[in-house]
Amino acid sequence: MTNRRQFLALTAGLATTALASASLPALAGSSKRSGNFSGRSNHVTTGKTELSSNSVVLQSNFSLDGAPDPRVGLGKNGKYDPKADLGALKKLTGKQSYRLGNGIKASDYNEVYIWCRKFNVPLGVAKLGN
Repeated sequence: MTNRRQFLALTAGLATTALASASLPALAGSSKRSGNFSGRSNHVTTGKTELSSNSVVLQSNFSLDGAPDPRVGLGKNGKYDPKADLGALKKLTGKQSYRLGNGIKASDYNEVYIWCRKFNVPLGVAKLGN
């Protein structure tokens, strides 16, 4: 009896561990996508950004040379989506984060934009990878 109980407990423990470790890489890989900015419209925009299911984070190496009314937003395949405007850029350099508004699904986008609303042009674009 003792051997059977030990066997069943061990089998249940191994199954739980296998299921947990099998699902962790899938979740970790799909939770964040990142990319590096390149400047647009004669502006210098550099640094890394990450997009998760609920936010965009501009990393500590982020930098924009300046522009009137810079915004953070999302786009896909070279097209900025004004409905995915996340708000005014908080500062020209350094780490900062922006929450995705209701109805904005990160999975619908593959680019993070720094956008000049005044002149309706991109200041920087980061194409997101995995």
